[in-house]
Amino acid sequence: MIRHIVLTKFKTDVTEETIENIYSGLSELSESLTGAGGFTGGRSNSPEQIERGYIHGFVIDFTDWSALERYQSDETHKALGAKLVQNAIGGIDGILVLDIEV
Repeated sequence: MIRHIVLTKFKTDVTEETIENIYSGLSELSESLTGAGGFTGGRSNSPEQIERGYIHGFVIDFTDWSALERYQSDETHKALGAKLVQNAIGGIDGILVLDIEV
């Protein structure tokens, strides 16, 4: 299984509603694609408070690398990813992505 982890530093003027709309779209997409699922996302409430500006994040699980590739090449994913970049501090520089085999 591949765990896709995305952390974002959103611009200060981006509303929680905007973030929720992006995350809802990603959740719906992950449930519609073969080999993808388990979307979990939201705002950090860590008592450690060492997010370093990455206050929001999400994870999606994929059965294998091929399922992740299908997700990455999907047009809906590309559109939602563009919204993440548009709303992140510094564009793509405000986003971290990790893909870990678990």
